[in-house]
Amino acid sequence: MKRLVPALLAAAVLFGGMLALATPRSSLPPLAALPAVPIPANNPMSPEKLRLGRLLFFDARLSGDGSTSCASCHVAQLGWAHGDALARGYPGHRLWRNNPTVLNAAHYKRLMWDGTLDSLEAQARAAMQAPVEGNGKASMVEMRLRLVPEYVALFRQVFGTEWPQLDHVWQAIAAFERTLVSDPLLVPFDRYLAGDARALTPSARRGLALFEGKAGCLQCHNGAMASDQGFYALGVPRQPLFDSNALVQIAVRWQNRQRDVPRAVYRDLDEDLGRYYQTRDPRDIGKFRTPSLRELKYTAPYMHNGVFDTLREVVDLFDRGGGDVPNKSPLLKPLGLAEAEKNDLVAFLEALSMEQPLIMEAPRLPPTLPLGTCAEQACTPALAVRPVQGSTK
Repeated sequence: MKRLVPALLAAAVLFGGMLALATPRSSLPPLAALPAVPIPANNPMSPEKLRLGRLLFFDARLSGDGSTSCASCHVAQLGWAHGDALARGYPGHRLWRNNPTVLNAAHYKRLMWDGTLDSLEAQARAAMQAPVEGNGKASMVEMRLRLVPEYVALFRQVFGTEWPQLDHVWQAIAAFERTLVSDPLLVPFDRYLAGDARALTPSARRGLALFEGKAGCLQCHNGAMASDQGFYALGVPRQPLFDSNALVQIAVRWQNRQRDVPRAVYRDLDEDLGRYYQTRDPRDIGKFRTPSLRELKYTAPYMHNGVFDTLREVVDLFDRGGGDVPNKSPLLKPLGLAEAEKNDLVAFLEALSMEQPLIMEAPRLPPTLPLGTCAEQACTPALAVRPVQGSTK
């Protein structure tokens, strides 16, 4: 990392490696099929809620200037992520991290690259209200929804409230996002686990053996999500946009300032501190969550800063044993993979994705009722809730 405070670096180097070395790795969970999506007791699913959540996911009226929806950054045709290295954010901004996919996000224990949030409901609220993302002011957005008669009727039907309320907005969006999961019948590796030996190509089978053996990937990429959901510093190369794009430079510094990084660190810092924002532990500087390896075919670019365009570049990084960075995980060591082995490993990684991407058309959004067209008491109760065309999956 660049220009970090020496005291923090010294502590990170001293304690980070000791902690990781003490972590037992003997009983790793094997790769597995995804279980049923966990549904929180305080946000049960229903067809009507999913219909409402799908509409709201695509509705830019939740943002400050009415230009940015959840779907602006999580594009169905781009693996429910975005093809840009760094997320675009609200107009006039450029964010400092790669945009993670919503696909299978319901299975994460903690969300965001640094594990800041613990639920899809909290993530929806944070994204649509953060100044550099959705910039939606609560009172303004809530009033906008109250001027959409179809939303008024839907919120009454789903939540039993007289008017749309923002807490229910985040619940509906999160419920819809819980339907965005991999279909095991379309994932070659899941079919292989179910007993179809022909589901994997010979190259992918060799890649699986490398994944679980010589390459050591299973140490961190294990379980149903192919992620231990832990946090590690890997020495990922610096994203060039950090040095060439003024909006990114502003966003990085704004991030550090608004998350209460000490001023002595903030003044000279031009890097993303990762997990440190959540823990304030110097040993966590530069650590980011292990991403799921599912649906990699559709979610490039890769890593927390979007610096790699291809899976081969990712494999090359691990083959080198990672980069030179404080707090680097001692699990990273040069692998000495041959070219053919790298190709086999990529073939297996691609087999963790569906053979067809999960594509969804944007729904028809209900119109805002122009002010003064009729008395609300006369219009709203008589509205018929029209079903949204298309499946929620």
